[in-house]
Amino acid sequence: MSLFIGATVLAQELPPIQNYSPSDYKAESQNWAISQAGDKVIYFANNKGLLEFNGAKWTLFPSPNETIIRSVKVVGDKIYTGCYMEFGYWQKDDFGMLQYTSLSKKIKNDFKQDEEFWNILDMDRWVVFQSLDRVYIYDLTDNSVRSIDSDTSLPKIFNLNQSIYFQKLNKGIFKIENGKDILIYDASPFKEDEIINIFQHQGGLLVLTRHNGFYKIQDDLINKWNISADAFLSNVSTYSALELIDGSFVLGTISHGLIYLDKNGNLIYHIDQIKGLRNNTVLSIYEDVDNNIWLGLDNGISYLNLKSAFKVYHDNKGVAGSVYASVINNNNLYLGTNQGLFYKEINSEGDFNLINGTQGQVWSLNLIGQTLFCGHHTGTFIVEQNKAIKIADIQGTWNISDLNGNPNLLLQGNYDGLYVLEKLNDKWHIKNKIEGFNHSSRYFETLGEDIFVNHEYKGVFKIETDNAFSKAKKVSIDTLLKGSNSGMVKYKDDLLYSFNKGILRYDKRDRQFVKDSILSKVYTEGEYLSGKMTVDNKNDYLWVFTNSNISFISHGNLSNTPIIKSIPLTKNIRSGIVGYESVSALDEDGKYLFGTSSGYVTIAIDDFREKDFMVNMGSIRKAGKNTNKNEKNLLSKNVKGSFESSENNLEISFFAANYIKYLKPNYQFQLLGIYPNWSDWSEESTATFENLPFGEYTFKVRAKIGDKISDNIAMYSFKIARPWYFSNLMLVLYAITAILGSILIHTLYRRYYHKRQQALIKKNKRDMELAKAQNEKEIIKIKNEQLKEEFKSKSNELAASTLSIIKKNELLSKVKEQLISNVEDKNSVKPIITIIDKSLNQNDDWELFKEAFNNADRKFLKKLKKAHPNLSPNDIRLCAYLRLNLSSKEIAPLLNISPRSVEIKRYRLRKKMDLSHDDNLVNYILKL
Repeated sequence: MSLFIGATVLAQELPPIQNYSPSDYKAESQNWAISQAGDKVIYFANNKGLLEFNGAKWTLFPSPNETIIRSVKVVGDKIYTGCYMEFGYWQKDDFGMLQYTSLSKKIKNDFKQDEEFWNILDMDRWVVFQSLDRVYIYDLTDNSVRSIDSDTSLPKIFNLNQSIYFQKLNKGIFKIENGKDILIYDASPFKEDEIINIFQHQGGLLVLTRHNGFYKIQDDLINKWNISADAFLSNVSTYSALELIDGSFVLGTISHGLIYLDKNGNLIYHIDQIKGLRNNTVLSIYEDVDNNIWLGLDNGISYLNLKSAFKVYHDNKGVAGSVYASVINNNNLYLGTNQGLFYKEINSEGDFNLINGTQGQVWSLNLIGQTLFCGHHTGTFIVEQNKAIKIADIQGTWNISDLNGNPNLLLQGNYDGLYVLEKLNDKWHIKNKIEGFNHSSRYFETLGEDIFVNHEYKGVFKIETDNAFSKAKKVSIDTLLKGSNSGMVKYKDDLLYSFNKGILRYDKRDRQFVKDSILSKVYTEGEYLSGKMTVDNKNDYLWVFTNSNISFISHGNLSNTPIIKSIPLTKNIRSGIVGYESVSALDEDGKYLFGTSSGYVTIAIDDFREKDFMVNMGSIRKAGKNTNKNEKNLLSKNVKGSFESSENNLEISFFAANYIKYLKPNYQFQLLGIYPNWSDWSEESTATFENLPFGEYTFKVRAKIGDKISDNIAMYSFKIARPWYFSNLMLVLYAITAILGSILIHTLYRRYYHKRQQALIKKNKRDMELAKAQNEKEIIKIKNEQLKEEFKSKSNELAASTLSIIKKNELLSKVKEQLISNVEDKNSVKPIITIIDKSLNQNDDWELFKEAFNNADRKFLKKLKKAHPNLSPNDIRLCAYLRLNLSSKEIAPLLNISPRSVEIKRYRLRKKMDLSHDDNLVNYILKL
């Protein structure tokens, strides 16, 4: 029987399961008991201490005596715990931290050896602590503690109608009345087997044993409760059990995981480690206020959303793979995956089975009329029950749809274009390929006489074919419509195209795609994930998948305006195949199947409700680089904070105690006083503020689960004081300093500008003097240039005069020579010769030369006479000629002597000037 049930549950759709490992909550592996406080915070009795979980953060409070905490029970605002040789309660202080108070101190000397407290019961005005040897009763009214001994071991105690029941091994079931234990049932099953729990049931009692299942006590008659799961329970070892609010039962086993029975004892779920539970040993079970089932495991913690609208089929073995398509036909559920086509009978107790011959990638499942078509990587199949018949070997069949309502023709999109299927003699076969179009046709639709094909990398093709659908007469393409993961579908006679810019509708009149303003509200560009749209023919919904949710669109009953509803199932949580999302309507109304990368999820959209919830402040802590995260730095969240200017770093945590696996809270906060705008939504449950300036602040936080905002906004107000340098006294000092400073600055500025003015006057005066000097310098320069020009002119005159005298004397000398040599009558030319000699010897030429020389070099003759006053006029004359750098040959005519005589004169002149043998006469005269 157990093997049969094991096969049954292999294909079960299970409620969502969330697992936490010891590394997640940072404590030990074993968790012995669970309880919940009024603010929905969950507490666990962990080997390392009391473990607190608020949905956003785990906090561990070490055991008061560093031993294992075995039991926990929340009563009012106190959390009662029991451990080794110790029991008491925890209570939150003003800082939100739990502080422990021992109740067992005054009776500690009366404890039995190695006593541990395994169970705690809340009974009216008493809290009962149970060890294996005693029961301790704590009276809430007078804080007294009294005990009841047992002569045998007490595995567990039970609260029934505010009465304590317990079992004594080998004796039976006892009840405490007036402080005494009374045996009420001593049947052999209650003596020989350990009792796990006792429940009230239909006016009687149900007693669950460890190895033999349930026994029913009705009118003091004890009988086996014969249920369908009896044989299964007899083969497992039950350790914990709980009756849920709806009357169903949850049983935790030692090595077989969790068993869930309805109120009549029928097996609903058997969930073990293979099915997704973290561990097969369930030490404790708890139902929270939202009907979630918490499990304290031998290694970790799990919870199940039993009442969730979501159910999950997870392919733990990896046999089926990723689901690309699904459909229900002939009472079978078919899954098209990347590994083939699988099926199972609806509501059957079997697993999914592979249909032979379909191994490989399945792209689509289309139920057209009464025929189920399978689009496969290897071709096209018709599926009949558990068989698949291949009707086309054309590789890569994306999809199949009807063709303009013709019952005997279908249109098929493949990797290499479009094909027409035809039905002849009740059998389908490939009729032809539409020639002239060879592009991949994953998305195609017919509209009127045209065929539209969307190619995400090339654009949208519009194809006009002949009447026989054999050839493409005209192919046009809109290259503006393209984008990764874009999609196309026909919905209510409208052709829709979806890409990251929105959803477009084909305008038949203008023959172009235009943006549909209403449908485009389904997602923003940032929310866009996939253009894949799916039409649900059963309920006439259009499904769209985005980053943060799944939306379904319908038309209102009173108008054609689309109505958009969403299921807040994010991309990461639903674990779909992006671009290949699939959805199918199941037989149950309002229930849909969504393919995932490892199975599928079903959602009952009519049962999906977003509950009201609250957001709470967690802890407020002083932060900073050099601040330790300890209790000393915690702050009261109920009192307005007042901080020094140096305490301007804060860490604020918050939480919404929500335990729905597929709906994670998102938070948004603002800090009035510096950040007035709300932050972006985020799963982060802590806000840190650093280096806040002084002032008044109010921190606000709200939460969102799905599309629902929290009913409240949690707030915390605080003030950061002004630093000492901004105190009132310092501000007065600053004002006085500013006034004195302004006076000083004014004085200094006046002095500065006065000095600057004087400096400017001096500078202007100096500049004027410099300008004057510069002008004078320019005048002198101009005069010098004029003198140079005059000197040049005089020099030229002197040179011309000297040259004229030389030439005149040379001419006269030549004439004289000619007369002397050529004329025989000497006496006849003697007068002429006398005149020539007179002309050569006259002093007029020298005076003319002297005047010209003085004009050109006025100072030379004065310097010469001053340096050598003993010189004769002829010596001065010779010096003047040497000053002009004339040679002896040139000087000779001027003096009317021979060149030899000039040399003699030069020699004599050197002596008069006392020049040495090495001194050059001409150079000396030139330098003079």
